[in-house]
Amino acid sequence: MQETMRIAQRCILPPSGPNFAEGASQYPDLINLTIGDPDLATPSQILEPAFEDARQGHTKYTATKGDPALREEICRYYQRAYGLDIALEEVFVTTAGCIGMTEALLAVIDPGDEVIVPDPYFMIYPDQIRMAGGVPVPLPTCWEEGFALNPQRLESLITPKTRAILLNTPNNPTGAVYTKENLEQVAEICIRHDLVAICDDIYTGFVYGGSQFVPMITIEGMRHRTICVNSFSKNFVMTGMRVGNLVAPPHVIEAVDYLNGFLMYTAPSISQRAAIYALRDAEQITPAIAAEFGRRLEYAAERIGRIPGMSVHKPQGSIYLFPSIRESGLSSRQAAALLLEKAHVLTMPGDEFGACGEGYLRIACTQAIPVLEQAFDRIEQAGLFQKG
Repeated sequence: MQETMRIAQRCILPPSGPNFAEGASQYPDLINLTIGDPDLATPSQILEPAFEDARQGHTKYTATKGDPALREEICRYYQRAYGLDIALEEVFVTTAGCIGMTEALLAVIDPGDEVIVPDPYFMIYPDQIRMAGGVPVPLPTCWEEGFALNPQRLESLITPKTRAILLNTPNNPTGAVYTKENLEQVAEICIRHDLVAICDDIYTGFVYGGSQFVPMITIEGMRHRTICVNSFSKNFVMTGMRVGNLVAPPHVIEAVDYLNGFLMYTAPSISQRAAIYALRDAEQITPAIAAEFGRRLEYAAERIGRIPGMSVHKPQGSIYLFPSIRESGLSSRQAAALLLEKAHVLTMPGDEFGACGEGYLRIACTQAIPVLEQAFDRIEQAGLFQKG
């Protein structure tokens, strides 16, 4: 008998439920509302000067912490956007936000350390924490509280092993934007229990209806216990360029530099040049992108409000809606499977994002409004969520 190569335990996937998307390819008229990749083109004022830089030779390794010009631009952006004086020693350029988050966790988490994660959460967080040797501890959030962070519930989860809390605002999948008051409550707990805040600041430009993105690093007492994980993917529709950055205390940056030396070495040089031009024009580029997604979110939310058995909060942030289908009596996976079968619309079941996501669907508004119109016409006509 031929022997098989043993796979490391960290790569053995846990058993999963039925594949809700199975058979999606059989529908030629499928409308896919699961993809978190903005459909808009990367703006030419980012691409054209970056292409010219490539022609001029910016296709080699950069400094290990990132192109110095980009790190300086990040410092200037933090000053303009948040009034923060960030030193070069506090900035590290990463290969997108996912690598940045993984490296941040590897830098500060020891085996057995617990990391509190608000639930629902971006689905890969628990695996990233476990890869760093940590233990993910879900912090339940709920519809009735607007998916805000409940400080009493948070503090009840803290043990002597708790090392950090992972925050994501605007939130994927719920779209919740944490208020300054809510973050101050969390900061007080972090300071009292000596916790690190690891912040996934990916959708910072996508805020609506009077909501405001407040970086945890700006909250009093949090400057030196916060790691900001940033990405150029969403704010500048640069998903394929794979570039992001960390802002953190210098000793954390040094640890990440050590890790990155044998993981990625440097982020793609041409992508770093594009990021420079993105930041220089950020105040013109990002609002226009966010406005388009705001129109889509408002349209989709209004359509959801007309569908019996579905309900959704008014959009606050991100590029997603997280409607409830709890009134229907269907599970998230049943609802997603029925939408695929009856309406040929692909959505994400909420339980993919943690136990508190059960009873919800995630809808990515990464399609133009005419396509969203078709999708919601089909969903409405299918009448799937009326109980009985």
